[in-house]
Amino acid sequence: MKTVKNLSASPLRVPLPAGKTLHLGPNESGSIRDAAAEHPALKRLVEAGSLEVGAGTPGAGMSDGGSGRGSGDTSRHGKSSAARKSGDR
Repeated sequence: MKTVKNLSASPLRVPLPAGKTLHLGPNESGSIRDAAAEHPALKRLVEAGSLEVGAGTPGAGMSDGGSGRGSGDTSRHGKSSAARKSGDR
């Protein structure tokens, strides 16, 4: 994985292979695959000085080795201690 950083003062849309796009705000960084760093449109942004590509850390963003999601409660419904009303309303 490589790290890209937006060096400009405005948000950037970074074109990636397979029609994907990485949106980066001012001074924000993100991770891309190593092969994506060779994409011609990305290279143009680097040459223009708007973007910086650096070596990322192995497994960046995947510290738990999982899908990147937290291990919190998977239920979409909130838990409530209030009793449910039943009968006619």
